[in-house]
Amino acid sequence: MSSEQEVDTSRTVVQTYVPAYQRAEWDEQAEELGMSRSEFVRTMVQAGRRGDGGDPVAPQQADDSNSPEDGAAAAAESGIRDRIVDALEDEPALSWDELREAVAGDIEQQIEDALSDLQDAGRVRHS
Repeated sequence: MSSEQEVDTSRTVVQTYVPAYQRAEWDEQAEELGMSRSEFVRTMVQAGRRGDGGDPVAPQQADDSNSPEDGAAAAAESGIRDRIVDALEDEPALSWDELREAVAGDIEQQIEDALSDLQDAGRVRHS
């Protein structure tokens, strides 16, 4: 196996074709985990390669960065890219405003959900 310095960690697009029911199941499972479809499939493939029989690994654990700050920034950037790809896979002719809404709307909902959960748990207060 190559040394860590020789490994190309840049990202590239990979496409696959699955039956519509399978994509719907993956989308549902990804949503339950708070992941994009791309994050879910990538995590599922990596878990399968390791031979894990359990739940998918959290996206942060699948990241190869050296520091938590680098990992968080890379995950955020990757997450936005994944959302863009997902939106354009579903509707290739989106206008700029429609694409922005597709990506930002998802982020806004995630913030709302996370804030609600944190408030319910008593970890934060926000009005």
